Amino acid sequence: MGYRFSRDDVAYLGSAAGCAALAEVDRLELTPATHLRDIEQVRRAHGDRTAALIETVRLRRKAVVKLPAARQWLFTDDALQQATPALVARHRAARLAGRAVHDVTCSIGAELSELAEVCPAVIGSDLDDVRLAMAAHNLASPDEPNRARAPRGRNIVLAKADALTSTTRDTVIVADPARRADGRRTYDPAKLQPPLPDLLAAYAGRDIAVKSAPGLDFDRLAWDGEVEIVSLDGAVREACLWSPGLTEPGVTRRATVLDSRGDTTTLTDAAPDDIPDRAPGDWIVDPDGAVVRAGLVRHYAAKHGLWQLDPQIAYLTGDTVPAGMRGFRVEDRFELREKTLRRELSRRDCGSLEILVRGVDIDPDALRKKLKQRGSTPYTLVITRVGRAGVVFLCRAVAPH
Repeated sequence: MGYRFSRDDVAYLGSAAGCAALAEVDRLELTPATHLRDIEQVRRAHGDRTAALIETVRLRRKAVVKLPAARQWLFTDDALQQATPALVARHRAARLAGRAVHDVTCSIGAELSELAEVCPAVIGSDLDDVRLAMAAHNLASPDEPNRARAPRGRNIVLAKADALTSTTRDTVIVADPARRADGRRTYDPAKLQPPLPDLLAAYAGRDIAVKSAPGLDFDRLAWDGEVEIVSLDGAVREACLWSPGLTEPGVTRRATVLDSRGDTTTLTDAAPDDIPDRAPGDWIVDPDGAVVRAGLVRHYAAKHGLWQLDPQIAYLTGDTVPAGMRGFRVEDRFELREKTLRRELSRRDCGSLEILVRGVDIDPDALRKKLKQRGSTPYTLVITRVGRAGVVFLCRAVAPH
C-alpha cells in the first residue's frame, strides 16, 4: 500500500528544506541491497521525515516512464498507479481543446496538467485532502520550485468536492473512478469508486468523458456514446467512455494507437468492414491490442487489404504487411501435434522460438520446454484455430518497416 502521506508531509516536501532533503535522498541507490544502510543514513539526517522522503524519491523514479516531465511531483503509491500516462492524457485533452473542463476525480493532477495546456478553464476536485495538496504542488509554476505552491496560471481551480455531486455548470466532466474494491482490481462497473452507474446518473445529459479499465464489461452499461480503447507503445492502457456530444455521429467504438514518437493512428466502427473469405496469405498480422479490444479487427483488415484466418479469431492474413506493423512470413503449416512440431523444428535447425497463441488452450512456455529446440535459426509459431481444427503456422518474424 505504500507510505500514508499527511498534509504536513506535503507541506514539508514542497518547502525549501524538503526539496533540499529530497535532492540529498535522491543521490542514494535505494536498492534492496542498500535498503537498511540507506534508511539509517536518512534517519540520522532527517529523523521522522525519513519514510516520506524515501517513498517520494522511490515514487518519482517509478513515475519517469509514465510521467517523464513530473520529476519534481509528489505522489501517493495508489495515485501513481492510477495516473494516466502523459501521452494518453494529452490525447484526451486534445479531444477537449477549447472547452471548460471539470475533472471530478483529479487526484494528484496528472490529467489537469495536460488539460490546462489546451482548455480555457480547468477545475479539479477530489475528496482526498492530501491528493489535492499534492495536485497544488504538482501544478505550480515550474519557475517557482521552492515557494508555497499554487496551481499554474489562472485557468486551474482546485476544490474539495464529492464526484457524485454536481458543482459546476457548462463544463465537460472528466472522471477516473478508482478500479479497486476491497483491495482487489475490479471490472464490475458498480464496484468502481465512485460506482460508474452512479457517476453517469449524476451527470445525465452532460458532456462527460470517463476513463476506465479496458477489460470493463461495457455491455452492462448500455452506453449510448463512444467507447475508445487506447494503446501506447503496443500495450493497451485504458478505455474512455465519451458521451454522444463529444464524439462523431455514428461512432460507438474507436481504437487509438499511440507511440512515444508522437504518432497517432485512429480507427472507428464507422469505417468499412467488408473483407474477403480467402485461404491464408503469405503473411500473418496480429493487430494492435486496442483494435482487438475495440472489436475493430474487420475494420482494420478492410483498411489494409487483409482478411481473417477465421471469423472468430483476431489474427489477420494477407499478401503484404501494413506499414509500421510487425508481420510473420508464413513458411509452412502443420496440424497441431506435438510430435510433428518437434520433428519439423528439429529438421529446420530451430533455435530461439517465439510462440503466439489465440483461440486454443495451450501454454506457450510449457510447449516451448517440451519442444527442446537447440538449433540456431529463430522461428515464430502462430498457433490458432481455423474452423474447428487447431493449426500451427511456422513463420519468420519481420520487424516493423
